[in-house]
Amino acid sequence: MIIKELAVGPIMANCFIVGCDDTGEAVVIDPGDESDKILLALANSQLTVKHILNTHGHFDHVGANGKMKEVTGADLMIHPLDAPMLSHLSMAAASFGLYAQNSPDADKELSDGDVISFGKQSLKVIHTPGHSPGGVSFYTHGHVFVGDSLFAGSIGRTDLPGGNYDTLISSIQKKLFLLDDHTRVYCGHGPQTTIGKEKKYNPFVRIS
Repeated sequence: MIIKELAVGPIMANCFIVGCDDTGEAVVIDPGDESDKILLALANSQLTVKHILNTHGHFDHVGANGKMKEVTGADLMIHPLDAPMLSHLSMAAASFGLYAQNSPDADKELSDGDVISFGKQSLKVIHTPGHSPGGVSFYTHGHVFVGDSLFAGSIGRTDLPGGNYDTLISSIQKKLFLLDDHTRVYCGHGPQTTIGKEKKYNPFVRIS
């Protein structure tokens, strides 16, 4: 499996390209901005995008949905509870003094337990609300892409509309922390970590 990480946009959100070595099919997770940068990385790796996946609907993670879909023709997927955000990205970005284009509607709405296939690879959808109502994580053996649910030594903010602290803590402890300790965690901002490290050291959610 191919995994490439790109920090994009003024808030430096992490966009991930996950590809199948054998077939060259790929998914793009959270194309938040700088579509040209993402498309160049795909071209350099000779990957063809089958799906565009959004962990949640905040503008810094979905701002390049439209351009990516226009160029690649890939299906766009998001959880239904966050889907309404896609048509209000410009307003949301403006509240931070930034710019974003509204996103096209999703082609498919994601549900907990869905399996997304590309080439010989697949990702399982885990509904992890709290940072936003429709936040999801994408899991494949040994790897989980968590958006803004969990960070190295921290957690996602819950003061934005639809956020809920208790819900986020529950999502992390009762869903993400059920994964193997060696599972590598790919966060929406900042460095990677592991489930085991966060269980032991994260002050918000550690399990003693």
